Amino acid sequence: MAKNAGLLILSLSFLFFLFFSVAVSRNVTFDHRSLIIDGQRKLLISASIHYPRSVPAMWPDLVAAAKRGGVDVIETYVFWNGHEPSPGQFYFEDRFDLVRFAKIVRDAGMYMILRIGPFVAAEWNYGGVPVWLHYVPGTVFRTDNEPFKSHMASFTTFIVQMMKRENLFASQGGHIILAQAIALNYRFISATDQIENEYGDIEAVYGDGGRSYSTWAVNMALSQNIGVPWIMCQQYDAPDNVINTCNSFYCDQFTPSSANKPKFWTENWPGWFQNFGTAKPHRPPEDIAFAVARFFQKGGSLQNYYMYHGGTNFGRTAGGPFITTSYDYDAPIDEYGLVRLPKWSHLKELHEAIKLCEQTLLYGTSKFLSLGSHQEADIFEDSGKCVAFLANVDEKNDKLVIFRNVPYNLPAWSVSILPDCKNVVFNTAKVRSQNSRVEMVPENLKASAGSGKLPWQVYTEKAGVWGAPDFIKNELVDHINTTKDTTDYLWYTTSFYIDGNEFLSDGSLPILTVESKGHAVQAFINGRLQGSASGYTIKLEAPITLTAGVNQIALLSMTVGLQNAGPFYEWLGAGLTSVKISGLRNGGLDLSQAAWAYKIGLEGEHQNIFKADGNHDVRWTPSSDPPKNQSLTWYKVEIAPPQGHEPVALDMQSMGKGQAWLNGKAIGRYWSLTSSVYDKCTQNCDYRGPFSPDKCRTGCGEISQRWYHVPRSWFQPSGNTLIFFEEKGGDPTRITFARRRVTAGAPA
Repeated sequence: MAKNAGLLILSLSFLFFLFFSVAVSRNVTFDHRSLIIDGQRKLLISASIHYPRSVPAMWPDLVAAAKRGGVDVIETYVFWNGHEPSPGQFYFEDRFDLVRFAKIVRDAGMYMILRIGPFVAAEWNYGGVPVWLHYVPGTVFRTDNEPFKSHMASFTTFIVQMMKRENLFASQGGHIILAQAIALNYRFISATDQIENEYGDIEAVYGDGGRSYSTWAVNMALSQNIGVPWIMCQQYDAPDNVINTCNSFYCDQFTPSSANKPKFWTENWPGWFQNFGTAKPHRPPEDIAFAVARFFQKGGSLQNYYMYHGGTNFGRTAGGPFITTSYDYDAPIDEYGLVRLPKWSHLKELHEAIKLCEQTLLYGTSKFLSLGSHQEADIFEDSGKCVAFLANVDEKNDKLVIFRNVPYNLPAWSVSILPDCKNVVFNTAKVRSQNSRVEMVPENLKASAGSGKLPWQVYTEKAGVWGAPDFIKNELVDHINTTKDTTDYLWYTTSFYIDGNEFLSDGSLPILTVESKGHAVQAFINGRLQGSASGYTIKLEAPITLTAGVNQIALLSMTVGLQNAGPFYEWLGAGLTSVKISGLRNGGLDLSQAAWAYKIGLEGEHQNIFKADGNHDVRWTPSSDPPKNQSLTWYKVEIAPPQGHEPVALDMQSMGKGQAWLNGKAIGRYWSLTSSVYDKCTQNCDYRGPFSPDKCRTGCGEISQRWYHVPRSWFQPSGNTLIFFEEKGGDPTRITFARRRVTAGAPA
């Protein structure tokens, strides 16, 4: 009887839970001032955290850190090519478990903005659109094109139905309050849904097809009946029932397309992304706070940081080309999940100050007051309450202003917030938080079995076609059209005959000239590396050693992330366009129309030797002293996990260029490419004045990315397998771990 009573209680509890879930469904609408949730206007602080750019073990702490920082909403894109790797085949596991991530946000008591896209840009490979879609006959991306629209609608519907099944939309009692519709060329938003992304900036390029596509996308989105508003980033002619939003470093001067729409800022960039070979960009916290305060001062009601946590472009997910594996973004929470001080704390104090003003800002009447040539006040009053924002937009000079007969000192390029029109609770230029001191503490790799030398194993790729060629053609083919992005690598191989009399009598070497659409190329003659080059377009010129008789030339073309934005970006190719040899007695050879044998990918890739279940027939060669500065070499070693509990990275400064894996999980591309010593770097960035990505950079003349994040959750207690594929040549014995340690300034 007691058992039955217990079951009855559980059943009644479950029914009560179901009834309560339905009963608390939220009504989400908007007016000219803000989003309205259950009849109440809301002032919202949102934070972008992309679920695939971290790992599930990190998600709860990332969301919790955002909430502690005064954030109300978590925003994320949905990454189509991560979820539908082949037509109709879907993947929602591990880092791509969207529902799990959404529920973590919900359980933290936060709202969510879902940016379905499905185009996202986001420095993500191919802008998030599956590469296979480009090869569906007749397809043109992001215009009035039936194949593209059909697949886009199918994926959007799939995601919406998935969210509906889990009751995650606010209209179902969930926490998703916005969605995105149509995106342009850069990024996304939060607790709403979004369809497309930043399309307005390029719509005109597509002519009539662009306009009709935009209209179609809106109607398709609205037909999903999700019960919450849709937004469109940078869409200047969005229809009345869709909210158009701003993406920029500053959005205080943004005006919605209709007086009936609220002022939303879906992408406030608190830093910037980095390319291999460039210095690191930084945005000062004073300037970010200034931009946010100005936005709310001028009538904004929803602001989203893109990114609040940037994370990592694991595997081959980085776009670009040439986007680094790190997507740290100089965000308030760093790539490893640690809060970045003083940025995180300064913005937390800003959020607290703005929230003190919420009711009066959203329901009060506003009045503008000039306090000087570059000084001004915006005053909001409601039911006897008063809020004031005092701004000094002078880029150089501090100013003393008189407001309501009281003097206030305003630093240059700053805003003071007065929740009672009397007392300053926050000034954007006055940073009170400590700087965090972050160290990368080195730790040598240790053998899994204990003490002793690391048990390295080596496997060397053949330069050129291995096995039978995939095909032979008397022309140089496009790299991407051939590989369809199943790999970074494509071999072009041919042979040619040189008569001994062709060599110049002065002993000077012939010159090989290779031209390519990018992104990188290595040239081998008779199995020996002769030269390499990289770039958006390439012209490799290298002296080569030939022999009398038949010579083989093998050219390894490599991609480093596919284009992720821009009109008609899917048509941008890569790979070789011309191969010539000069400096011979008869002048030279043009091999561009020779019979080229092609091989897609590396033999090691085909054998899956980086996976635990890979081909065990591969003949790894044990080596206590693995070869150094050798190209086309796979390295494998069994290691123990690093000590402690701090976040972990691999220090790859001793290596050249390649890819890395731990226990079969792809860490990403590495490349020890240095930035130019002539780049504009500064150790003391002046926050005053408009920001641009090149304003405040550090690390000129240094390796652009030295450390590569390896999530702690990827390690096993013992028997961890590290694998590297080195393209150019490096010293694997000098690879170390680095534990990321905060030694000062951590928040209470």
